[in-house]
Amino acid sequence: MNPLPKASRPGAWPRGAALAAVLLALALLLPQPARSATGVLRGLVVLAQFPDVDHAVDREFVRQRFAVQLDAYVREMSAGAARLEVDVTPWLTLPRPVGDYRISPRNLEVDRGRVSRLIDDALSAMPPEFDPGRYDFVAVMLGATMPEYGMVGLCGYPGMLGWSRRDAFVTANGKVVRGGVAIFTSQAHLGTLFHDVAHILGGVRNGRRVLPCLYDHDLQARPGPVREVFAAAIVNMGYWDPMSCHFYKRELPPPGVSSWTRLRLGWLDEAKVATIAPGQTSEILLGPLEDPEAAVRAVRIPLTPTSFLLVENRQPIGFDRFLPGSGVLILRADDTVSECRHGKAPVKLVNADPARPRLEGAAFGAGAGDDFADADSGTKIQILEKIGGAYRLRISRP
Repeated sequence: MNPLPKASRPGAWPRGAALAAVLLALALLLPQPARSATGVLRGLVVLAQFPDVDHAVDREFVRQRFAVQLDAYVREMSAGAARLEVDVTPWLTLPRPVGDYRISPRNLEVDRGRVSRLIDDALSAMPPEFDPGRYDFVAVMLGATMPEYGMVGLCGYPGMLGWSRRDAFVTANGKVVRGGVAIFTSQAHLGTLFHDVAHILGGVRNGRRVLPCLYDHDLQARPGPVREVFAAAIVNMGYWDPMSCHFYKRELPPPGVSSWTRLRLGWLDEAKVATIAPGQTSEILLGPLEDPEAAVRAVRIPLTPTSFLLVENRQPIGFDRFLPGSGVLILRADDTVSECRHGKAPVKLVNADPARPRLEGAAFGAGAGDDFADADSGTKIQILEKIGGAYRLRISRP
Protein backbone atom coordinates (compact mmCIF):
# COMPACT_ATOMS: atom_id res chain seq x y z
CA MET A 1 0.00 0.00 0.00
CA ASN A 2 1.35 3.39 -0.74
CA PRO A 3 1.56 7.02 -1.38
CA LEU A 4 0.22 10.37 -0.74
CA PRO A 5 0.50 13.86 -2.06
CA LYS A 6 4.01 15.21 -2.34
CA ALA A 7 5.20 16.69 0.92
CA SER A 8 8.25 17.51 2.95
CA ARG A 9 9.70 14.80 5.14
CA PRO A 10 9.63 15.73 8.81
CA GLY A 11 12.05 13.66 10.84
CA ALA A 12 13.74 12.27 7.73
CA TRP A 13 17.15 12.06 9.36
CA PRO A 14 16.72 11.23 13.04
CA ARG A 15 20.47 11.33 13.59
CA GLY A 16 23.47 12.71 11.73
CA ALA A 17 21.26 15.34 10.11
CA ALA A 18 24.08 17.64 9.04
CA LEU A 19 26.07 14.86 7.36
CA ALA A 20 22.98 13.51 5.65
CA ALA A 21 22.01 16.95 4.36
CA VAL A 22 25.42 17.49 2.80
CA LEU A 23 25.43 14.04 1.19
CA LEU A 24 21.93 14.57 -0.17
CA ALA A 25 22.95 17.89 -1.72
CA LEU A 26 25.89 16.17 -3.43
CA ALA A 27 23.71 13.29 -4.59
CA LEU A 28 21.30 15.69 -6.27
CA LEU A 29 24.14 17.17 -8.35
CA LEU A 30 25.03 13.81 -9.86
CA PRO A 31 23.55 12.99 -13.27
CA GLN A 32 20.83 10.35 -12.99
CA PRO A 33 20.38 7.78 -15.79
CA ALA A 34 16.88 7.22 -17.14
CA ARG A 35 15.20 4.44 -15.21
CA SER A 36 14.47 1.23 -17.05
CA ALA A 37 12.36 -1.70 -15.90
CA THR A 38 13.93 -4.08 -18.41
CA GLY A 39 17.02 -6.25 -18.43
CA VAL A 40 18.60 -7.56 -15.23
CA LEU A 41 17.13 -5.69 -12.25
CA ARG A 42 19.16 -6.00 -9.07
CA GLY A 43 17.38 -6.03 -5.73
CA LEU A 44 18.59 -5.93 -2.15
CA VAL A 45 16.41 -7.33 0.63
CA VAL A 46 17.35 -6.06 4.09
CA LEU A 47 16.20 -8.36 6.91
CA ALA A 48 15.30 -6.17 9.91
CA GLN A 49 14.05 -7.43 13.26
CA PHE A 50 12.96 -5.62 16.41
CA PRO A 51 14.52 -6.18 19.84
CA ASP A 52 11.09 -6.74 21.42
CA VAL A 53 9.45 -8.97 18.75
CA ASP A 54 10.05 -12.72 18.39
CA HIS A 55 9.62 -14.18 14.90
CA ALA A 56 10.34 -17.35 12.97
CA VAL A 57 10.86 -15.84 9.51
CA ASP A 58 13.57 -17.83 7.76
CA ARG A 59 16.11 -16.09 5.55
CA GLU A 60 15.73 -18.76 2.85
CA PHE A 61 11.95 -18.23 2.84
CA VAL A 62 12.51 -14.54 2.10
CA ARG A 63 15.07 -15.32 -0.60
CA GLN A 64 12.60 -17.68 -2.29
CA ARG A 65 9.86 -15.04 -2.20
CA PHE A 66 11.97 -12.46 -4.00
CA ALA A 67 14.62 -14.32 -6.00
CA VAL A 68 12.34 -17.15 -7.19
CA GLN A 69 8.63 -16.29 -6.93
CA LEU A 70 8.78 -12.55 -7.61
CA ASP A 71 11.37 -13.12 -10.33
CA ALA A 72 9.07 -15.66 -12.04
CA TYR A 73 6.20 -13.19 -11.91
CA VAL A 74 8.31 -10.35 -13.36
CA ARG A 75 9.62 -12.57 -16.14
CA GLU A 76 6.10 -13.60 -17.16
CA MET A 77 4.63 -10.09 -16.97
CA SER A 78 7.49 -8.65 -19.03
CA ALA A 79 7.51 -11.55 -21.54
CA GLY A 80 11.15 -12.11 -20.62
CA ALA A 81 12.19 -8.47 -20.99
CA ALA A 82 13.08 -8.22 -17.28
CA ARG A 83 14.41 -10.53 -14.59
CA LEU A 84 15.51 -10.10 -11.00
CA GLU A 85 18.80 -10.81 -9.27
CA VAL A 86 18.37 -10.47 -5.51
CA ASP A 87 20.76 -10.36 -2.57
CA VAL A 88 19.54 -10.86 0.99
CA THR A 89 21.34 -9.55 4.09
CA PRO A 90 21.65 -11.44 7.37
CA TRP A 91 19.11 -10.53 10.06
CA LEU A 92 19.87 -7.09 11.51
CA THR A 93 18.40 -5.89 14.80
CA LEU A 94 16.99 -2.37 14.80
CA PRO A 95 17.91 -0.10 17.74
CA ARG A 96 14.32 0.68 18.78
CA PRO A 97 11.22 -1.33 19.78
CA VAL A 98 8.53 -1.87 17.17
CA GLY A 99 6.29 0.74 18.81
CA ASP A 100 8.73 3.48 17.80
CA TYR A 101 8.20 2.59 14.14
CA ARG A 102 4.54 1.51 14.11
CA ILE A 103 2.34 3.32 11.54
CA SER A 104 -1.32 3.61 10.56
CA PRO A 105 -2.72 1.12 8.01
CA ARG A 106 -4.26 4.09 6.13
CA ASN A 107 -1.97 5.84 3.66
CA LEU A 108 -3.18 9.37 4.35
CA GLU A 109 -2.55 8.97 8.10
CA VAL A 110 0.96 7.49 7.98
CA ASP A 111 3.64 9.24 10.07
CA ARG A 112 6.35 9.76 7.47
CA GLY A 113 8.93 10.48 10.10
CA ARG A 114 8.52 6.92 11.38
CA VAL A 115 8.85 5.49 7.86
CA SER A 116 12.02 7.49 7.36
CA ARG A 117 13.37 6.42 10.75
CA LEU A 118 12.86 2.72 10.01
CA ILE A 119 14.54 2.92 6.60
CA ASP A 120 17.43 4.90 8.05
CA ASP A 121 17.96 2.53 10.98
CA ALA A 122 17.73 -0.60 8.80
CA LEU A 123 20.10 0.62 6.08
CA SER A 124 22.53 2.14 8.57
CA ALA A 125 22.83 -1.26 10.30
CA MET A 126 23.88 -3.09 7.12
CA PRO A 127 27.39 -4.52 6.79
CA PRO A 128 29.61 -2.38 4.52
CA GLU A 129 29.60 -4.97 1.72
CA PHE A 130 25.96 -4.11 0.99
CA ASP A 131 25.78 -0.79 -0.85
CA PRO A 132 22.16 0.23 -1.67
CA GLY A 133 23.49 2.49 -4.41
CA ARG A 134 24.32 -0.57 -6.51
CA TYR A 135 20.73 -1.85 -6.63
CA ASP A 136 17.65 -1.02 -8.69
CA PHE A 137 15.43 -1.50 -5.65
CA VAL A 138 15.77 -2.06 -1.91
CA ALA A 139 13.18 -3.90 0.19
CA VAL A 140 13.21 -3.96 3.98
CA MET A 141 11.61 -7.21 5.19
CA LEU A 142 10.53 -7.00 8.82
CA GLY A 143 10.54 -9.78 11.36
CA ALA A 144 7.04 -8.69 12.35
CA THR A 145 3.40 -9.09 11.36
CA MET A 146 0.98 -6.46 10.10
CA PRO A 147 -0.71 -6.00 13.53
CA GLU A 148 2.71 -5.47 15.11
CA TYR A 149 3.96 -2.92 12.54
CA GLY A 150 0.67 -1.46 11.30
CA MET A 151 0.82 -1.98 7.50
CA VAL A 152 1.55 -5.08 5.46
CA GLY A 153 3.58 -3.28 2.80
CA LEU A 154 4.42 0.21 1.56
CA CYS A 155 6.77 2.03 -0.73
CA GLY A 156 8.90 4.62 1.03
CA TYR A 157 10.27 6.18 -2.16
CA PRO A 158 8.70 6.87 -4.58
CA GLY A 159 5.72 6.80 -2.23
CA MET A 160 5.19 7.77 1.38
CA LEU A 161 8.23 10.05 1.41
CA GLY A 162 7.34 11.77 -1.87
CA TRP A 163 8.52 11.26 -5.43
CA SER A 164 10.57 14.22 -6.57
CA ARG A 165 14.36 14.25 -6.98
CA ARG A 166 14.78 16.22 -3.75
CA ASP A 167 13.18 13.33 -1.86
CA ALA A 168 16.05 10.92 -2.57
CA PHE A 169 16.93 8.99 0.57
CA VAL A 170 20.34 9.20 2.22
CA THR A 171 20.99 7.40 5.50
CA ALA A 172 22.67 9.05 8.47
CA ASN A 173 25.91 7.20 7.76
CA GLY A 174 25.94 8.27 4.11
CA LYS A 175 24.34 5.41 2.17
CA VAL A 176 22.40 6.71 -0.84
CA VAL A 177 19.35 4.79 -2.08
CA ARG A 178 19.45 5.31 -5.84
CA GLY A 179 16.31 3.51 -7.01
CA GLY A 180 13.88 3.41 -4.15
CA VAL A 181 12.96 1.49 -1.03
CA ALA A 182 9.91 -0.49 0.10
CA ILE A 183 8.97 -1.98 3.48
CA PHE A 184 7.16 -5.30 4.01
CA THR A 185 6.02 -7.37 6.94
CA SER A 186 6.47 -11.12 6.96
CA GLN A 187 2.81 -11.66 5.91
CA ALA A 188 3.12 -9.73 2.64
CA HIS A 189 1.46 -11.50 -0.30
CA LEU A 190 3.41 -11.96 -3.54
CA GLY A 191 1.04 -9.42 -5.13
CA THR A 192 1.95 -6.93 -2.41
CA LEU A 193 5.66 -7.49 -3.01
CA PHE A 194 5.18 -6.80 -6.72
CA HIS A 195 2.92 -3.79 -6.11
CA ASP A 196 5.46 -1.87 -4.06
CA VAL A 197 8.57 -3.00 -5.92
CA ALA A 198 6.84 -1.97 -9.18
CA HIS A 199 6.53 1.61 -7.88
CA ILE A 200 10.32 1.64 -7.65
CA LEU A 201 10.92 -0.04 -11.00
CA GLY A 202 8.65 2.48 -12.71
CA GLY A 203 10.52 5.36 -11.12
CA VAL A 204 9.69 9.04 -11.42
CA ARG A 205 9.25 11.11 -14.56
CA ASN A 206 8.51 14.85 -14.65
CA GLY A 207 7.78 14.89 -10.92
CA ARG A 208 5.25 12.05 -11.15
CA ARG A 209 5.41 8.37 -10.34
CA VAL A 210 5.36 6.38 -13.55
CA LEU A 211 3.38 3.62 -11.84
CA PRO A 212 1.03 4.86 -9.08
CA CYS A 213 -1.36 2.82 -6.97
CA LEU A 214 -4.58 2.17 -8.88
CA TYR A 215 -6.89 2.07 -5.85
CA ASP A 216 -8.49 5.24 -4.49
CA HIS A 217 -6.50 6.73 -1.59
CA ASP A 218 -9.39 8.75 -0.18
CA LEU A 219 -11.62 5.68 0.00
CA GLN A 220 -8.76 3.64 1.51
CA ALA A 221 -8.53 6.22 4.33
CA ARG A 222 -12.11 5.72 5.50
CA PRO A 223 -12.72 4.19 8.95
CA GLY A 224 -13.62 0.53 9.35
CA PRO A 225 -12.02 -2.93 9.12
CA VAL A 226 -8.85 -2.56 7.06
CA ARG A 227 -9.51 -5.31 4.51
CA GLU A 228 -13.15 -4.31 3.96
CA VAL A 229 -12.25 -0.66 3.56
CA PHE A 230 -9.52 -1.55 1.07
CA ALA A 231 -11.90 -3.74 -0.96
CA ALA A 232 -14.24 -0.75 -1.27
CA ALA A 233 -11.34 1.39 -2.59
CA ILE A 234 -10.55 -0.69 -5.72
CA VAL A 235 -13.08 1.27 -7.78
CA ASN A 236 -10.79 1.96 -10.75
CA MET A 237 -9.38 -1.42 -11.80
CA GLY A 238 -10.94 -3.87 -9.36
CA TYR A 239 -9.21 -7.23 -9.25
CA TRP A 240 -7.75 -6.97 -12.77
CA ASP A 241 -4.32 -5.58 -11.83
CA PRO A 242 -2.24 -6.03 -8.65
CA MET A 243 -1.49 -2.30 -8.73
CA SER A 244 -5.16 -2.04 -7.76
CA CYS A 245 -5.91 -5.11 -5.64
CA HIS A 246 -2.62 -6.90 -4.76
CA PHE A 247 -4.56 -10.17 -5.17
CA TYR A 248 -8.06 -11.45 -5.98
CA LYS A 249 -8.10 -14.00 -3.16
CA ARG A 250 -5.55 -14.30 -0.39
CA GLU A 251 -4.89 -17.99 -1.01
CA LEU A 252 -4.17 -17.44 -4.74
CA PRO A 253 -1.15 -15.93 -6.50
CA PRO A 254 -1.65 -12.41 -7.90
CA PRO A 255 -3.36 -11.93 -11.26
CA GLY A 256 -1.43 -10.61 -14.21
CA VAL A 257 -1.02 -6.89 -14.79
CA SER A 258 -3.08 -4.87 -17.27
CA SER A 259 -1.89 -3.56 -20.62
CA TRP A 260 -1.74 -0.05 -19.08
CA THR A 261 0.72 -1.17 -16.40
CA ARG A 262 2.78 -3.16 -18.91
CA LEU A 263 3.06 -0.13 -21.18
CA ARG A 264 4.13 2.09 -18.27
CA LEU A 265 6.89 -0.38 -17.36
CA GLY A 266 8.00 -0.95 -20.95
CA TRP A 267 6.84 -4.58 -20.77
CA LEU A 268 4.50 -4.61 -23.79
CA ASP A 269 6.08 -4.54 -27.24
CA GLU A 270 4.63 -1.61 -29.19
CA ALA A 271 4.69 -3.79 -32.29
CA LYS A 272 1.95 -5.88 -30.64
CA VAL A 273 -0.26 -2.87 -29.86
CA ALA A 274 -2.65 -1.93 -32.67
CA THR A 275 -3.52 1.78 -32.85
CA ILE A 276 -6.82 2.83 -34.41
CA ALA A 277 -6.74 6.35 -35.86
CA PRO A 278 -9.77 8.68 -36.25
CA GLY A 279 -11.79 7.89 -39.37
CA GLN A 280 -10.58 4.30 -39.39
CA THR A 281 -12.63 1.10 -39.19
CA SER A 282 -10.68 -2.08 -38.51
CA GLU A 283 -11.27 -5.72 -37.78
CA ILE A 284 -8.67 -7.09 -35.37
CA LEU A 285 -7.99 -10.50 -33.93
CA LEU A 286 -7.07 -9.66 -30.34
CA GLY A 287 -5.03 -12.38 -28.69
CA PRO A 288 -4.73 -12.93 -24.93
CA LEU A 289 -2.68 -10.29 -23.17
CA GLU A 290 -0.81 -13.11 -21.40
CA ASP A 291 0.22 -14.74 -24.69
CA PRO A 292 3.55 -13.23 -25.81
CA GLU A 293 3.18 -15.00 -29.18
CA ALA A 294 -0.11 -13.27 -30.07
CA ALA A 295 0.22 -10.90 -33.03
CA VAL A 296 -1.95 -8.28 -31.29
CA ARG A 297 -1.99 -8.18 -27.48
CA ALA A 298 -3.70 -4.82 -26.99
CA VAL A 299 -5.46 -2.06 -28.95
CA ARG A 300 -4.92 1.66 -28.36
CA ILE A 301 -7.58 4.17 -29.42
CA PRO A 302 -6.37 7.79 -28.99
CA LEU A 303 -9.17 10.19 -28.03
CA THR A 304 -7.25 13.40 -27.28
CA PRO A 305 -3.52 14.16 -27.07
CA THR A 306 -3.59 12.97 -23.45
CA SER A 307 -6.42 10.43 -23.25
CA PHE A 308 -7.11 7.10 -24.93
CA LEU A 309 -8.89 3.76 -24.69
CA LEU A 310 -7.04 0.48 -24.29
CA VAL A 311 -8.63 -2.84 -25.23
CA GLU A 312 -7.19 -6.09 -23.91
CA ASN A 313 -8.20 -9.74 -23.79
CA ARG A 314 -7.78 -11.55 -20.47
CA GLN A 315 -7.89 -15.33 -20.62
CA PRO A 316 -7.20 -17.95 -17.88
CA ILE A 317 -3.58 -18.65 -18.82
CA GLY A 318 -0.48 -17.96 -16.77
CA PHE A 319 -1.11 -15.68 -13.82
CA ASP A 320 -4.39 -14.57 -15.42
CA ARG A 321 -5.84 -17.85 -14.12
CA PHE A 322 -6.26 -15.93 -10.86
CA LEU A 323 -8.67 -13.26 -12.15
CA PRO A 324 -12.40 -13.02 -11.31
CA GLY A 325 -13.32 -13.78 -14.92
CA SER A 326 -12.21 -13.58 -18.55
CA GLY A 327 -13.05 -11.62 -21.68
CA VAL A 328 -12.43 -8.24 -23.27
CA LEU A 329 -11.54 -5.33 -20.98
CA ILE A 330 -11.89 -1.70 -22.06
CA LEU A 331 -9.77 0.81 -20.13
CA ARG A 332 -10.08 4.59 -20.16
CA ALA A 333 -6.70 6.28 -19.64
CA ASP A 334 -6.03 9.94 -18.89
CA ASP A 335 -2.38 11.00 -18.72
CA THR A 336 -3.26 14.32 -17.10
CA VAL A 337 -4.15 12.46 -13.88
CA SER A 338 -1.15 11.35 -11.82
CA GLU A 339 -2.67 9.68 -8.73
CA CYS A 340 -5.96 8.08 -7.71
CA ARG A 341 -7.43 10.81 -5.58
CA HIS A 342 -10.55 12.97 -5.46
CA GLY A 343 -12.50 10.58 -7.66
CA LYS A 344 -9.98 10.69 -10.52
CA ALA A 345 -7.54 8.06 -11.76
CA PRO A 346 -5.01 7.73 -14.59
CA VAL A 347 -6.82 4.60 -15.78
CA LYS A 348 -10.29 3.14 -15.15
CA LEU A 349 -12.16 0.09 -16.37
CA VAL A 350 -15.40 0.30 -18.30
CA ASN A 351 -17.75 -1.99 -16.39
CA ALA A 352 -19.64 -4.48 -18.57
CA ASP A 353 -21.79 -5.72 -15.66
CA PRO A 354 -22.32 -3.12 -12.91
CA ALA A 355 -24.54 -5.58 -11.01
CA ARG A 356 -21.44 -7.49 -9.90
CA PRO A 357 -19.39 -5.89 -7.09
CA ARG A 358 -15.86 -4.47 -7.31
CA LEU A 359 -15.71 -4.66 -11.14
CA GLU A 360 -15.74 -8.48 -11.07
CA GLY A 361 -18.02 -8.42 -14.14
CA ALA A 362 -16.02 -5.80 -16.05
CA ALA A 363 -15.10 -8.11 -18.95
CA PHE A 364 -17.13 -8.06 -22.16
CA GLY A 365 -17.80 -11.30 -24.08
CA ALA A 366 -19.14 -12.27 -27.48
CA GLY A 367 -22.78 -12.26 -26.39
CA ALA A 368 -25.75 -10.02 -27.07
CA GLY A 369 -25.41 -6.55 -25.65
CA ASP A 370 -21.63 -6.80 -25.35
CA ASP A 371 -20.85 -4.06 -27.86
CA PHE A 372 -19.45 -0.78 -26.55
CA ALA A 373 -19.92 2.78 -27.74
CA ASP A 374 -18.09 5.81 -26.40
CA ALA A 375 -20.62 8.65 -26.38
CA ASP A 376 -18.04 11.46 -26.43
CA SER A 377 -15.88 10.26 -29.33
CA GLY A 378 -18.36 8.10 -31.20
CA THR A 379 -15.95 5.17 -31.10
CA LYS A 380 -17.65 1.76 -31.37
CA ILE A 381 -16.18 -1.59 -30.35
CA GLN A 382 -18.05 -4.68 -31.53
CA ILE A 383 -17.11 -8.16 -30.32
CA LEU A 384 -17.88 -10.30 -33.36
CA GLU A 385 -16.81 -13.75 -32.20
CA LYS A 386 -14.41 -15.71 -30.05
CA ILE A 387 -11.90 -17.89 -31.87
CA GLY A 388 -10.05 -20.12 -29.46
CA GLY A 389 -8.62 -17.76 -26.87
CA ALA A 390 -8.78 -14.72 -29.19
CA TYR A 391 -11.60 -12.29 -30.00
CA ARG A 392 -12.38 -10.83 -33.41
CA LEU A 393 -13.26 -7.18 -32.93
CA ARG A 394 -14.60 -4.50 -35.24
CA ILE A 395 -13.55 -1.03 -34.13
CA SER A 396 -14.95 2.01 -35.90
CA ARG A 397 -14.15 5.68 -35.37
CA PRO A 398 -15.99 8.66 -36.84
